[in-house]
Amino acid sequence: MQRVIPKLLTWYAENYRKLPWRETKNPYFIWISEIILQQTRVDQGMQYYFDFIDKYPKINDLASAPEDDVLKTWQGLGYYARARNLHKAAKWVCDVHNGQFPTTFESILELPGVGDYTASAIASFAFNLPHAAVDGNVKRVSSRFWGIELPIDNPTFLKQTKSLLTEFIPHDQPGNFNQAMIELGATVCKPTHPDCENCPLQTECSAFLQKKTHVLPIAAAKTKVQHVRLDYFYLEHRGETLLYQRPSHGIWGGLFEFPVLQGFDGISSNDKAMVYSKLEQLFRDRDYTWTCQEFEHKLSHRLISAVFWHVKLPVSDSLSVLENYQDFFEGITLILNLLNIHEAGLTFPEKLKITNIHEINQFPLHKLLLKFVNS
Repeated sequence: MQRVIPKLLTWYAENYRKLPWRETKNPYFIWISEIILQQTRVDQGMQYYFDFIDKYPKINDLASAPEDDVLKTWQGLGYYARARNLHKAAKWVCDVHNGQFPTTFESILELPGVGDYTASAIASFAFNLPHAAVDGNVKRVSSRFWGIELPIDNPTFLKQTKSLLTEFIPHDQPGNFNQAMIELGATVCKPTHPDCENCPLQTECSAFLQKKTHVLPIAAAKTKVQHVRLDYFYLEHRGETLLYQRPSHGIWGGLFEFPVLQGFDGISSNDKAMVYSKLEQLFRDRDYTWTCQEFEHKLSHRLISAVFWHVKLPVSDSLSVLENYQDFFEGITLILNLLNIHEAGLTFPEKLKITNIHEINQFPLHKLLLKFVNS
């Protein structure tokens, strides 16, 4: 590889995309961009980057912000653990490093939500330290260049790739080398139909010379998609409704949603139909009016089928009807118990938040809920 590094760096200097985080050495800004881009395309992440550095121009601004505000700013990007870790890491920097972003690979790696790639990227881009940054693009370029015939999620593949790149990374331009490898994978050495004719590594690329660009890299084993059924209850009474904040861990951690009935995935269609029939009878008995909307929502390894029950409680009901929401949900629980359906259950804490229906969008919401709210 030593012979083609000058070609690679020249190619990068002439062809790189001018992205805002490439025009700065501010480690805080670079870190923000790297966390955003972990599971996000550049075109999608650009505005979020500007939103974050505009709203939180210094790391202590981010550290002192309420978590709900950070999640709201992140809303729509998905993988919300990234936002929570971003917030935790900002607090860590302020508490442990007196608000000064850490300057070594090892200290950057200590930050919540930062792994080897992100620490290497920040260390090389901001501080010119020779640490090879191996993301998905670099894995693809490396697999083809060296002809590494291992699945890219194999730990041995990552170890071998990191070792080779560390051997060849130029110590006078580690940041540009990492950026060049990333850019090459993003714009030339693409997953399908790589533009080999315009690749600066072509003359020594194993996959090109052996006509294996369509074979390499060897893909990671596909994770089986899990089908999930959710039933949300949007209760409305005199312009108010109930929201609940999900636990900070797990899917959609810390975000708000309506109380949800889940666990229908394993029960028969007949049992499900019986539950819905009993639900509608319950609503009729209590003079509720209701509508249902169905949505499908895809996550990386989940396909969610959701039903939103918009249930309007009679205006004649007392003002405290939402405060006594247990009465409503006890009726649903009773239905499940009577039908001997133990797989399904309601998910919400003891205390739900009563809010004006016109203020729902002020809370950090996940994309599935936004689909319904904005429909």
